[in-house]
Amino acid sequence: MSLREFHSYVGGELVPGGGFRTIVNPATEEPCGRYSTYTPALLDRALAAARDAFPTWSRTPLAERIGWMRKLATALEARRDEIIALLVAETGKPQSNAEYDYGMLPTCLDFFAGEVQRLRGEIIPDASGQYTHQLIRHPLGVVVGFLAWNFPLLNVGYKLGPALASGCTCILKPSRTTPLATALVGEVMHDIGFPPGVVNIVLGDDREVAKRLLTSDIPAMITMIGSTEAGCELVRTSATSVKRYSLELGGNAPVIVYPDFDPKLAAERVVGLKLANTGQVCVSPNRCFVHESVLDVFCTHAAATMASYTYGAGPGPEPRLGPIMTPGHLAELQVKIQEARAQGAKLLAGGQRPPQEVCPKGYYLQPTLLLCDRSLPLCRNEIFGPVLPVIPFSDSDDVLAWANDCPHGLAAYVFTRDLERAQTCAERLEYGSICINEPYYSVELPHGGLKQSGVGKDCSHLSLEEYFTVKRVTTRRG
Repeated sequence: MSLREFHSYVGGELVPGGGFRTIVNPATEEPCGRYSTYTPALLDRALAAARDAFPTWSRTPLAERIGWMRKLATALEARRDEIIALLVAETGKPQSNAEYDYGMLPTCLDFFAGEVQRLRGEIIPDASGQYTHQLIRHPLGVVVGFLAWNFPLLNVGYKLGPALASGCTCILKPSRTTPLATALVGEVMHDIGFPPGVVNIVLGDDREVAKRLLTSDIPAMITMIGSTEAGCELVRTSATSVKRYSLELGGNAPVIVYPDFDPKLAAERVVGLKLANTGQVCVSPNRCFVHESVLDVFCTHAAATMASYTYGAGPGPEPRLGPIMTPGHLAELQVKIQEARAQGAKLLAGGQRPPQEVCPKGYYLQPTLLLCDRSLPLCRNEIFGPVLPVIPFSDSDDVLAWANDCPHGLAAYVFTRDLERAQTCAERLEYGSICINEPYYSVELPHGGLKQSGVGKDCSHLSLEEYFTVKRVTTRRG
């Protein structure tokens, strides 16, 4: 059976590129589609299309821009099942995770269409009374977005929503690993006649060619979701002209479980977030500090919760665990587990591939629980997989200092019933998102990191503000 083919969406048209690349479903190890990769000429065409569309789109009345955003959301919903099926095929995600991933795209379009209407200008009082001073927002210009593979359509929504609402035009480059559902969004935009050049989606895997987007003087802002190392390289490469950056980069999220919180409930919530998207989440718990007095209960319940998961996209009972995205990353995780055990970590659950009769195909790894010392490399670096190191602490330990002993600062989690302790954690923890007693994320809440976890925010009104610059206008009265 021939594979469905996908192309870049540039200047309002679906444009074939150079050669084709095949995408393999990590759950079945079978091809699920293929796409044509961009060429230098195609990238130049995308840059020119976005540049040329900006003057018109930025001056398009707000009501009309919002109308296009809502028309796109409606068109996406009409093809919801098709998009989700493709998302499951290219990522191997369980159905419920794919539905959430897709759902964040129309959710972001709706949220930012509403949020842009809530922005207000500002008048600065003049001491002399002779002038009127106004602050006016102006859309930045062309935005180039590099998207991660773990939540393809959520990532599209995070960037597309504020770009369209603000009046910017954009070029989106999905990951070479999971580009198909994003390419289908381009097909939907083509079918509804979205204004040409406002959104361009380029598909490809050649980093040398992708530098063409970074080094061009056309983009006003570069935004990315990826690792800290990739973010540093992006900034170095793109420093050919003055650009803005909005970068959500690597994390190494700590969890602190204090003895006054129910350890069973904490274990359930920590494991639930840890195994979401098979641990391939930037805000996934990576170091779990548990007070020694509740350590045994926590670990026992965490292991039991992990054992309740089944594998694959379904059908079948929840909760379900999807595959690791690539065989190379699966091999890296296996090595990390082996090295941690050799360095003294105690294996409490998992640690292996599932039995062949359970998962005859697919890049699966059992949910893994390890009792570790905090000095192990496994606890010092982002894991990005279903592996949870647990580290005991006592009353004499400064566990907040332990949690902050990390170059990253994206997300942190605290479980305590003590209000004063919770406030101390909120003040001392050096992380952009701190969830106390339950992990929680939503489009209206800002998402971004401190330290080496990036600059800027996704979601919320703060994300929208990044797509504007502010002009000061002074008028002489009389």
